[in-house]
Amino acid sequence: MVQVDLITGFLGAGKTTFLRRYAAWWAGQGVKVCVLENDFGAVNVDAMLLQDLEARGVELETISGGCDCDTHQRRMRTKLISMAMRGFERVIVEPSGIFDVDEFFDVLRDEPLDRWYQLGNVIAIVDALLPEELSPQAEYILASESAWAGSVLLSRCQLASEAQKQGAEAHLARALEACRCSRKFGPEEIIAKDWADLTTDDMARIAKCGCRQASCEKLHFDAHDAFTSAYFLELGLPRAQLEKNIPSLFTDPACGNVLRVKGFVEDDGQWYELNAAAAGLTAAPIPQGQQVLIVIGEGLDKARLEEDLRR
Repeated sequence: MVQVDLITGFLGAGKTTFLRRYAAWWAGQGVKVCVLENDFGAVNVDAMLLQDLEARGVELETISGGCDCDTHQRRMRTKLISMAMRGFERVIVEPSGIFDVDEFFDVLRDEPLDRWYQLGNVIAIVDALLPEELSPQAEYILASESAWAGSVLLSRCQLASEAQKQGAEAHLARALEACRCSRKFGPEEIIAKDWADLTTDDMARIAKCGCRQASCEKLHFDAHDAFTSAYFLELGLPRAQLEKNIPSLFTDPACGNVLRVKGFVEDDGQWYELNAAAAGLTAAPIPQGQQVLIVIGEGLDKARLEEDLRR
């Protein structure tokens, strides 16, 4: 059976960054790998960041756009059926940061997928600089996306103090307890180190972490109502201005509760990927992109967001 690995994590946790390393590691073992990228927005920005994996022999499939649960499940089921015919040994799925993982497990149990696929690893990415407080909906997603994980990786450890890393672990434990989840993580199940320092042994350990069945008390809400996205196409703003103004979106309450900003900007003929969360912003050169900026959050005011970006 084809092994399916799930890379989970809340908005901006760093799933795509880790997935690139993880998929490349499997390809380096001579395994035929396909990545299924599922983005919340109509423009799949994260998929564009994975194009370099194709040079390593990793294939890439995408599902884009917010939609109702039934439609989304049909899209994912159809995509997995088509992928099953192509001889992959491992499929790595990166869902959006507001994904209900129960939906994914339901799809894998469906006929005929239950005869072709087997759940391998569930790896949860948790930001070491996780804010102290999140909305009830965000707290639930943080917990539910981690409940089945065989391993938790803290991201941005190179920027976090020991107290902040311990605080992130304690926050995850509180979120799990709040939704009456049976899952508890031992120290050996949490990796808290700079990803640049991950060794071959670390990757091998992660690659066999498996998953743990766990139950959570469901918080019923429509993620596409609770979390919204604002798209800005062809803003025409220079990179320096965007890098200066994007951080203010996270601190201006008039913008709403901004959780993630991502997109691309061209600067002197070079494309850059912009990726920002409350913890900070990065701008990394990429081969190609498109003029788009996406803001994801709660209660967003698009007009105020654009005003802050253009000031």
